[in-house]
Amino acid sequence: MSTAVAPPRSETASRVLLGGLSALAVYHLALGAFMAIAPHAFFKSLGPFYSFNSHYIRDLATYNLALGAGLALAVRNPGWRVPLLAVTTIQFALHSANHLLDIDRTHPAWTGYFDFASLALATLLIGALLALAGMRR
Repeated sequence: MSTAVAPPRSETASRVLLGGLSALAVYHLALGAFMAIAPHAFFKSLGPFYSFNSHYIRDLATYNLALGAGLALAVRNPGWRVPLLAVTTIQFALHSANHLLDIDRTHPAWTGYFDFASLALATLLIGALLALAGMRR
C-alpha cells in the first residue's frame, strides 16, 4: 500500500504561480490575436459597447499582445514576474472600473454585468498571484 506524498508548499506555490502566469500570457495573446484578426467579431461577441470602430479595437489588440508577450517572458524570467503582475493587476482593476461605468450599456444587457463581475474576480485572482510572486522573491 503506497501513500502519495504531497509536494512541499513552495513547489505547489511555484506551480500555481507559473500556471497563472502561463494562463494570463495565453489569455492576452489569444485575445489580442482575436481583436487584431477579427475586430468586428470581437465587438459583436465580447465588446458590444457603443459603436464599432475597428481601428480602436486593433489598437487595444496591440496592448494585449504586448502584455501577453511580457507575461510569457515572465514565466522564464523570475525578475519580470512582480512588475508584470503588478501592471496586469492595475490594468484589470482599471478595466473593471471602466466596465462598471458602462455596466448598463451593452446589448444584451446581461453581458455588462457579467463582464464587470468576471473582470473584478480576475483582478482579485491576479492580485493573489502578485502577492504570491512577491512572497517568492
